[in-house]
Amino acid sequence: MSDVLLEIHTSALAAMETKPLSFIKVATALADDELPSADLSEEAFCIRLADDEANGGALAAAWAKALTAWDFAEDPSWAPSTAARTDERRAAVYDRLQFGDALRKALDSAVPVATMPGATVIAREHTPWYTPERAAARTFYWQAYEGKLRSKDWSEAAIASLHEASRAVVERLTDPEQEARRQAKGLVVGYVQSGKTANFTGVTAKALDAGYRLIIVLGGTLNLLRAQTQRRLDMELIGQENILRGADPADPDTLVGIDYVGDDGDWDEFVRHGGRPSTLQAFDIERLTTRDNDYMSLAQGIKALEFEKHSPTLPLYDPVNLHRAAARVMVVKKNKAVLTKLVKDLKQIHGILGELPALIIDDESDQASVNTSDPKKWEKDSTERTAINDLISQLLKLLPRAQYVGYTATPFANVFVDPGDAEDIFPSDFLISLPRPEGYIGVQDFHDFDSLPDAEQRTVANSQEKAHVRGIYDGADDRLQEAMDAFLLSGALKLYRADHKVPDKPFRHHTMLVHESVKTDDHAALALRINTMWHQAGYTSTDGHNRLADLWTADFAQVSGARAADLPNPASYDELRPYVSRARQLIAKGGNPVIVVNGNSDKYFQQLDLDFDRTPNIWKILVGGTKLSRGFTVEGLTTTYYRRTARQADTLMQMGRWFGFRPGYRDLVRLYIGREEPLTKTATADLYEAFGAVCRDEELFRQQLAQYAELVDGKPQLTPAQVPPLVAQHLPWVKPSARNKMFNAELVEIRSPGKPIEPAAYPTDDSTLCRNTKRWRPLLGALSPEPVSFTSPPKADGAQGTTFSALTAGVSHSELIAVLSHLEWEREDIFQPHLSYLAQLDGTLAKVDDWLVLAPQLTKADRVEAVVLDSVPLSLVRRQRQPGKSSFGRIAGLEHRAAAQWLIDSALDTASAPASNTGVGQRTGVALLYPVVEAKPGADLSAAAGVSRGKADPAKLVMAFTLIPPKSATDSSRRLVRFQAKDSTHADAAIVAAPTQ
Repeated sequence: MSDVLLEIHTSALAAMETKPLSFIKVATALADDELPSADLSEEAFCIRLADDEANGGALAAAWAKALTAWDFAEDPSWAPSTAARTDERRAAVYDRLQFGDALRKALDSAVPVATMPGATVIAREHTPWYTPERAAARTFYWQAYEGKLRSKDWSEAAIASLHEASRAVVERLTDPEQEARRQAKGLVVGYVQSGKTANFTGVTAKALDAGYRLIIVLGGTLNLLRAQTQRRLDMELIGQENILRGADPADPDTLVGIDYVGDDGDWDEFVRHGGRPSTLQAFDIERLTTRDNDYMSLAQGIKALEFEKHSPTLPLYDPVNLHRAAARVMVVKKNKAVLTKLVKDLKQIHGILGELPALIIDDESDQASVNTSDPKKWEKDSTERTAINDLISQLLKLLPRAQYVGYTATPFANVFVDPGDAEDIFPSDFLISLPRPEGYIGVQDFHDFDSLPDAEQRTVANSQEKAHVRGIYDGADDRLQEAMDAFLLSGALKLYRADHKVPDKPFRHHTMLVHESVKTDDHAALALRINTMWHQAGYTSTDGHNRLADLWTADFAQVSGARAADLPNPASYDELRPYVSRARQLIAKGGNPVIVVNGNSDKYFQQLDLDFDRTPNIWKILVGGTKLSRGFTVEGLTTTYYRRTARQADTLMQMGRWFGFRPGYRDLVRLYIGREEPLTKTATADLYEAFGAVCRDEELFRQQLAQYAELVDGKPQLTPAQVPPLVAQHLPWVKPSARNKMFNAELVEIRSPGKPIEPAAYPTDDSTLCRNTKRWRPLLGALSPEPVSFTSPPKADGAQGTTFSALTAGVSHSELIAVLSHLEWEREDIFQPHLSYLAQLDGTLAKVDDWLVLAPQLTKADRVEAVVLDSVPLSLVRRQRQPGKSSFGRIAGLEHRAAAQWLIDSALDTASAPASNTGVGQRTGVALLYPVVEAKPGADLSAAAGVSRGKADPAKLVMAFTLIPPKSATDSSRRLVRFQAKDSTHADAAIVAAPTQ
C-alpha cells in the first residue's frame, strides 16, 4: 500500500480542521488536482484502517486526532444539539462526513468515543472572541506543545481534553487585539498532584498564539519549585531555539550564560521548532528568567520590555504590530523581595505598558490560605500573604491589559473564604474545575466510597482500602519496619518489570515519604531511627529475606495478581530476590537511605541534592513535614507512612502526596496511615477516615458546581460571585478575617429534584439535640413495627444488589415539613436553602403528595436497638464527626441511599421498579431517618446513647436524615439555585462594604 491514501487523507483532514465536511467531496477535489487515480472508496479506507490499527499506522493516528477533536468540541455550530464526548456527537460527525455504516463501525473500533467528563465552567456572560476559526489561524506554540505531549505518549483523548480545558480559560480572557482595556480574573481548580502545570502550559501556548506578549508565572515560594516550573515551560513550550537565541550548541564560547546545554541530560528532549520562530512566520520568545536565576532585574535594562512596532503610529495591540512582536516570559518566585523588584522596574517603563496584553498565572494561588492551615496560623501568616496579594494588585494596576488566572488544588480557595484577602484577585469572571485526568490516582483509589461490599466479601480486587491502605493502630507494632520492607519490595518489583520490557522511565525515581510531625527536632530523631532500622533490617540475611518473602506472598503477590495481571509479575519470591539486592543498593547509595526535608531556604534545598529533574536516580526515604506538602512534587512516590494529626481535617488535603500518576506501578502504591493517633489527652483521630471525609466533601462540591454549571435560557445559573455561600456550606467553621468587607451573594434556595439532600453538620450540645429529637416524635410514632425488605440496584458487573430491612411510615408532605421547619442547626444557612425549596413543594413550585420514611436496620450481628421517645425499637447508627468540625463524613449507608434512589428513579418507569417499591409514585419522596450516636469504632453504642431500660437518651442522639424528592418536584425553568444580593444597590459586585455596627 503506497502512501497516496495517507497523503490525501492528511490534506483532507487539514482542510476540515475547524469542522467536518463531506469527506468524499473534499478528498476528490484534492485528488483531482494531484492524484486522480487514488482509490477513495470506503472499502479501501476500511482495509487501510484495519491494517493501521494492527500496526499503529499513520492514517489511523491522523483520524484518531481529528475524530477526538470533534468529539471534544464544546457547543460547535455544526452540531448544536449534541453533547461533547457522546455517541450522538460522533454520529453527527459521521453524518457531516457522509460515511456509511461499515466505515462508521471500523472507525468506532479504531477510535472509540472517549466518555470522560469535561471541565466545569462557572462564568459570567462574556463577549465571544476566541472562535475556532481565530484559534486555528495561529497555532505555532500550541502545535509545538501538542507534539511534545504526543512524544510523551499522551493519548489523543487526553490531549483533546487539555485542548478544551485550556481553550475554556483563554476564551474568557480579554481579546488581546481589543482597543478597550479590560482585565479578566479567573481561577482554575485541579486536583492535588494532577498536572495543573500541563493546563497552564496549554493556556500559555494558546494565549501567546492569540497575541499575549508578556507572561508572568508566579511559581512557588522556593527557587527549587520555581525552577521546576521554568524547566517545564522551557522544555515543552519555549524550546531549544528560543533558549539558544542563535548560539551554536557545538561552540562552548557562544554558550556562556545559556542554561541546560551540557548539564541537563534531557536537553535532546526539549521542543525543537526547526529554526528561530521569527524565521518561520511566527514570533520569538525572550526569557526574562532562567532555570537557575529568578527575576533579579530586567537583564538588558528597560530595553528588555521595549517592543519593536512594525507600524510605529499604531498601538502595540493592533494586529499589524502584535503578531510580529516577540513575547516575554518570566517565571517568578512568589516572594516579597522578588516581586517588589519587578514592580519597581515596571514603574520605570512608560507608555508601552498601557498597550501590552499580559497574562499573570498564579500557581498555588491559595498558598497560605485558610484551607491549608488552622485559623490561628492563618492569622499569623496573614502579613506575608497580604504583602504578596498587594504586590499582585500593583502588577495589575501597572499592566491595565493584564489578565489574572489563579491555579489551585482545592475549590475551597481563600478567594472564596475571606473577602478581604480576595478583593483584588477574586475570580469575578470565571471559575473552571478541571476533570480528573486519565490515569490519575486520587481519593477514590484509596477509599471505598461508591461500592462498599460487605466486610466479609471485601478483597484486594474489589476494595481500594484492602489493596492500598495499611492501618497503623495503637500498640507495640507501629508498622514502620513493614512500610520500609514494602518500599524495598516495590522497588525490586519496578526493577523486575523494567527488566521484562516495561518502559522504565517512570521507575527512574523511587521514593518513600514519612510524615509524622511538623517539628524539625522530631524529623532528625525519626531519620536516625529509620537509618538505624534500615541497617539492622537484615536485608542480606536469611531472616530478612524470609520476612520479605512473607510480605510479598501476603500482600504484593495478591494485589498485583488481582490488579496488574497484564504486567510482568514474578512467580515466586526467589525469582524476585536478585532485584531486591539491586533495589537495596540503590536505596542505600551514599550510606544513608534517608533524606530529611524540612528547610525553608533555597540554600538548604541546594545542599540536599534533591532535584528530580537533574539527578539521574533518587531512591530514598524522605522524612519531612510542611515543606513536602505543597507544590513540591515527590517523584516516584510509592510508599507513604503518614501519622501527622491535625485539628482541621482540611490540613490533610495538601498532604496527599500519594495522589498523582503511577504508570506501571499503580498496584504497588501503599499508604500506611494512623487510625488511632492521639489528638488530645483523651481523644484519638482516625486519619484515614478524616482524610476521606474532607476529600469526599470537596468531591461533592465539584459535583455541585457541575450540576449548577448548566445554562438556563442561555444564561448562567451560578456565577463566581455566588460561589462563596456555597463554599460556606462546606466549611461552616471558617470565619472571614475581614471586618469591613463581605461577600455580596446570599444563597436563598437549592432545588434538588430527584437528588439527595443530606445535611452533615448537626448541633453538638445536648439540649439542642434533645429538642430536635422530640420534634421528630410524630414521625417516629408512625413507624410500623414490621420491617420491610429493600434492595439496592444491581451492581455494574451484574451482581445482585444488597438487601436490607427497614421500618417504614407513610407521611404527608405537610407532616414532614412541620418537623423540618422547626429543627435547630449550628447555623441557619446550613439547611435553610433546602427548606426554602422543600416548603414550596406544597403546590407553589411543584406538588409532592407524601413521603416514604425508611428507618434502616443494620444486620443482626451489628444491630443495637433502642426505643426513641415512644417509637418501636430502632437500629442505632454509629457515626463520627470530622476532626474540628460539627459535620459527619456521611449519614446514609451507601446501600440504603442507592435503594432509595432506585425507588425515586423508577417511579416514572414501573417496569424497572424494584419489587420493594411499596407504592412510591411520581409525587412521592423518600426519606432515610437515622438515630445517630456519636461513637468511635469499638465503643459501646448503648452506653454512648445513654440507653436505660431499652430507651435511648434523646439528648445523646442526632436524628439525621437524607431526603430524596421526586424527580417531578420542580418547575419548567430547570433552575437549581437562587441567590440574592445582600447589598442590592451593588448587585453585580462580588465584594461589598460590610454594614457598620
